[in-house]
Amino acid sequence: MEGGGTYNRSSGVQASDLDRAIAAFTQAAREVPLPPSAEPVLLADYGSSQGRNSLRPMKAAIEMLRTRLGPERPLCVTHTDLPGNDFATLFETLAQDADSYLAGDAAVFASAVGRSFYQRILPPASVSLGWSSWAVQWLSRAPAPLPDHVQVACSNDMAAKQAFARQAAEDWRDFLAARSFELRPGGRLVVLTMARDDSGEFGYRSLLQALVDELRDMVAAGFLRADEWARMTIPTVGRNRDEWLAPFASGASFEGLSAVHFEQVEGHDRFWAQLQADADTRAFGANWAAFSRASVFPTLAAALEPASDEGRRSAFMDRLEAGVAGRLAAAPERMRIPLALLVIAKPQA
Repeated sequence: MEGGGTYNRSSGVQASDLDRAIAAFTQAAREVPLPPSAEPVLLADYGSSQGRNSLRPMKAAIEMLRTRLGPERPLCVTHTDLPGNDFATLFETLAQDADSYLAGDAAVFASAVGRSFYQRILPPASVSLGWSSWAVQWLSRAPAPLPDHVQVACSNDMAAKQAFARQAAEDWRDFLAARSFELRPGGRLVVLTMARDDSGEFGYRSLLQALVDELRDMVAAGFLRADEWARMTIPTVGRNRDEWLAPFASGASFEGLSAVHFEQVEGHDRFWAQLQADADTRAFGANWAAFSRASVFPTLAAALEPASDEGRRSAFMDRLEAGVAGRLAAAPERMRIPLALLVIAKPQA
């Protein structure tokens, strides 16, 4: 993710489809068993990025917990992300945003941990409520190069697609096993993430095509080297229904966890809706390009050499953003945004 608050400013797509997941998270806060009165209640945010899209779900859950606990019971919110995350912006957002869950509640305490959520992050049996939004589509690593694209969903290389599928299955199981260690008996985890629908569609077709076309033009123009382009891979996947539920096959539990709810959700293309209202194709292209820059351009830029050349990295991202924006503005299409919503529960002892 790009730092300096860029992701917060350009993550409106992710924010558009939180309502259903927030409702599930609020329901979990209503029903989850609470720790003894001497203990604080811990909420965990897995994959927080810069925090903007964590405010509403945490605030909704905290408001529900307050109806059960009263105003003085300590509540702790721990945000987690990779060590290189922009935690400075996260804490500024918590302190300054008008929608912060910290506002007006002196008994809520926020912290952060810089560690991959494919590992154990928090103490055993400590988390009552877990939340993860638009995060677990990111793999722990890119398991293979993609010779014909940057996104595996658009690749025709079967060996690469199989390698990504294996990595996705392993990472999902690792994520669940780590959460099982951390969740209290009766604890719940709500996950909203990119997915593939029943037809196998990942979405974002015109955006991904614009991205690849622009990268190819950069190579043709000599701005990118062929070996740099060959290393550019976005390590995200859209798992389908069967892949999400595979650890819980035939109704079984996995690592003591059960999937108590699953649904596929078609996300809302807010930029397309805006285009229908104002016919501003330039804004449509610019908005989707900014979304891409904040979320995936830094991953692509990591393939540039030398890695220490910040000027070239910045020029690359500027040029790619402008090119993608222009291509989308010239031929705007509504984006498909397949999502999955899961509620995972740990049974009471």
